[in-house]
Amino acid sequence: MVAAEALTEAQIWAWLEDVPDPEIPVISVVDLGVVRGVAIDGDTAKITITPTYSGCPAMAIIALDIETALAKRGVEKLEIATKIAPAWTTDWLSDKGRARLEGYGIAPPRPAGGPERCPHCRSADVERVSQFGSTPCKAQWRCRSCLEPFDYFKCI
Repeated sequence: MVAAEALTEAQIWAWLEDVPDPEIPVISVVDLGVVRGVAIDGDTAKITITPTYSGCPAMAIIALDIETALAKRGVEKLEIATKIAPAWTTDWLSDKGRARLEGYGIAPPRPAGGPERCPHCRSADVERVSQFGSTPCKAQWRCRSCLEPFDYFKCI
């Protein structure tokens, strides 16, 4: 158990950096921008999360993973609140998260829409195959140079 006075927001944020997104495990829920807030109220850690889109099926798993990660570190009192407003945006992705997406083979979102380059060979010669990818927040693209398909994380 962590003594209530020992809990800090900074420590909770650091621990949450180790909680992976269940759909894209190379990125943490912090770097994805799903964790919107951390507060300590007495001996209770309060976490605010926002889904990447309304009705995201991964939110229950994310909340459970957060609870499990913090319980392993001795946090006994935890409240997790889901807020849908303001709506999540790809602007909330951290630079580290964007780099991890690309390293994993998923093109990170761009305000201009569509990937800048293939995450495999870095060629800019890419084409959209389908607006719908492996999850609702991704589209399917293909590189014309290396011929590899890849997901593009849609701008929201």
